[in-house]
Amino acid sequence: MKQNTPLRTRRFVAAALVAGTMVAACGGTSTLASAIELVPPAEAAQVLDDRAPEVVLLDVRTAEEFAEVRVPGSVNIDFYAADFADQLDLLSKDVPYVVYCRSGNRSSSTMDIMADLGFSEVWDVDGGIIAWSQAGLPLEQ
Repeated sequence: MKQNTPLRTRRFVAAALVAGTMVAACGGTSTLASAIELVPPAEAAQVLDDRAPEVVLLDVRTAEEFAEVRVPGSVNIDFYAADFADQLDLLSKDVPYVVYCRSGNRSSSTMDIMADLGFSEVWDVDGGIIAWSQAGLPLEQ
């Protein structure tokens, strides 16, 4: 019986370690806070370069602002539209997104909505298109 005790103990410890690792891993991947983050414009541009063409660049300014100037390749959903959250909910939750607005306020609120809707990977451009422009990154009219 004494010979089995160390083996039994080792099996228990091994099983506990595996279970603990699985719980930690599952907990780490299920929290959206780690997948939704605020990043400086240069880092957002790098995400766009690294993840193209799978990443969607989402501009949440008004249609008028979007028509005036935008980041190349972006699509527009107006934050002030009555059905804004519904429009977001129609988007694929498993696609990565980079989101921006004018200065960062609307995109910050958009992050909260996207987190509630279950989006898995979203980057918010810190300082919006203003910071993007100040960083010397490309714009189109």
